[in-house]
Amino acid sequence: SARLNGHDPYAYLKDVLTRLPTHRASEIGQLLPHNWKPV
Repeated sequence: SARLNGHDPYAYLKDVLTRLPTHRASEIGQLLPHNWKPV
């Protein structure tokens, strides 16, 4: 989960849901909590 990886869950979810429609399927792993980096 985002919290276990040291992220604010609200900020994580908001960012991921914003990026998801335009993110490449082959790079979807970047949006997982353990790989996610805020923009």
